[in-house]
Amino acid sequence: MKASMETVVPKPNLLSNILVRLLSFGVLVLLARSAYVITIKGKSCDSVGDLCFFPVTLEHTTETSAASATRLRNYYSSVFQDLISEGFLSPDSKSLCIETLTGEDVVALRDIGVGNSIGISKKSSPPLIRYGLAFRQPFDDNTFDFEFSGVSGLDRTVKPVKFASEVSRTLKPGGFFVVHTTSKDQYSLNSLLELFNSSRLIRSREINGLDSSSPWIREIVLRKENGIVDNCLKEPFIHGNSVNKCNFPGYKNELIRNAEPLIMEEPLKPWLTLKRNIKNVKYLSSMADIRFKNRYVYVDVGARSYGSSIGSWFKKQYPKQNKTFGIYAIEADRAFHEEYRLKKGVTLLPYAAWVRNETLFFEINREPSKKNNERGRGMGRIQSVQSSSNFEGDFDKILGFDFASWLKSTVSERDYVLVKMDVEGTEFHLIPRLIETGAICLIDEMFLECHYNRWQRCCPGVRSSKYQKTYAQCLDLFISLRKSGVLVHQWW
Repeated sequence: MKASMETVVPKPNLLSNILVRLLSFGVLVLLARSAYVITIKGKSCDSVGDLCFFPVTLEHTTETSAASATRLRNYYSSVFQDLISEGFLSPDSKSLCIETLTGEDVVALRDIGVGNSIGISKKSSPPLIRYGLAFRQPFDDNTFDFEFSGVSGLDRTVKPVKFASEVSRTLKPGGFFVVHTTSKDQYSLNSLLELFNSSRLIRSREINGLDSSSPWIREIVLRKENGIVDNCLKEPFIHGNSVNKCNFPGYKNELIRNAEPLIMEEPLKPWLTLKRNIKNVKYLSSMADIRFKNRYVYVDVGARSYGSSIGSWFKKQYPKQNKTFGIYAIEADRAFHEEYRLKKGVTLLPYAAWVRNETLFFEINREPSKKNNERGRGMGRIQSVQSSSNFEGDFDKILGFDFASWLKSTVSERDYVLVKMDVEGTEFHLIPRLIETGAICLIDEMFLECHYNRWQRCCPGVRSSKYQKTYAQCLDLFISLRKSGVLVHQWW
């Protein structure tokens, strides 16, 4: 009896061993899958189809950082819930947060039910944030229904054009891009919209900011279209009786109204009055935010020496908003060329700005006693350009180039372009050419010295015979340019 009873009792450890082995195998599969996703796919997990063995949370080391994260998350939750109620976002939207610093915007999206959400940043934090750059997103074309950039995104990028290009590439047609920016003026809004020429402006409004450092911000909603979109309201450039080949944004009139007034009465001592006027100049970059431009370009036409205006004025006084400008020095006088070879960041064009490409003769302004000597650094001030077919007198032969055509091939509407022009009377040829070709509309701000038969410093009551134009004609040139939408300043 005892032997028969022992045969019906099973071994107690067999079933538990089988269960332990199955569970261990499952854990190994999960760990292997997670390791694959993190290692192979950019040190993060995508929100679609990726199984990660990590909780969807962010770690905060102190109570202060945890409280700050909670406040940030609540702020974004409120923002996104408003967007859902307005139809720009839905729980089914595949969403991307660009250049997210902490991932709280991604957490907020998931918390309110937009589970298919992920962020990109230079520093990954799986599974919320995947490594990626705003101007080189690690995603296929037409991937997302919704993309978001907070004030740490587009506002701070050094490559706004590439940033916008990547948004346009990865956003689906009909998808929405929402951007927050601290910029306040119409000029910066226009510059931003020009970046996204494949998206239509749906709304621009002010909303509450996160804290007192930014009490309000601008929220812009764009929808991707299939073609090219022009969001900027522009008016034809009108000069005299002719309509130019380009348009200028209407908001430029507001900037011009806020600029310093023109000196309407001819100054008796122009060498003092016009030079002092620089203190009154209201620069465009002191009235508007220029952060959304592609490049920053300064063109000095008639630059003379480096210290004449580039070194003494532009480098030291022009407000650049911490932007690096590419500089072009256009100077035909060979006496100044050697100096520019030693200047970094300055491209010398050793020609004369003119209305077409041709060989020119320039009258040289020499002191009578030194007429037959080589020009010194203070000599050789170039007179008005004259065609070689009708020139007589003391001259220097040099190449002229079509300045308007060069400008159109060098810069675009997405660039921030400054032009200083001091060309000894040739402005009455160059300005009409800029207008005729439409190149004038590429210039954001112009500093123009207009040459006329001014009163001479040496001889009271005697006008210079060097130029034939009058102060009234110069004033007409300035007034007509401003009326046409060009922010031009009287220069000396």
